Amino acid sequence: MQAHNATGGYRESAGVSVRLVLWTFAWAATLALSKFGPGLAWGSGQPVASWAAVAVNLVVGVGWIVAFARFFRGIDELQRKIVQDALVITLGVGWVGGFSYVVADAAGLVAYDVDIAVFPALLGAVYMVSFVAGKIRYR
Repeated sequence: MQAHNATGGYRESAGVSVRLVLWTFAWAATLALSKFGPGLAWGSGQPVASWAAVAVNLVVGVGWIVAFARFFRGIDELQRKIVQDALVITLGVGWVGGFSYVVADAAGLVAYDVDIAVFPALLGAVYMVSFVAGKIRYR
């Protein structure tokens, strides 16, 4: 009976992980559609289509958030601690780095504008490095 529960728990955990991956891909696809659709699919003269794509992206984004919350609740305590620590570091870098950039830009210290896409890429890299560091730390 114990082995069945362990296997069932593993399958449930794997299922939650797969759903998170699927929601992540769906969100990225709807984001790409929202970004590139006006230029490639329906043209910039169709604001209704653009707003619909943005609305779909927001709805799928909410689904991704729910899937991440379910994933987070489904992982074991050590994994949850590692993810939580990585999220704390990422949030801190985002707030401190983001507001530092805004202040430096307002003071005229920034020589060139940075594309906004750099910011989530930076946060993704910070999260991944923090996550890997946590995995190494708690080995």
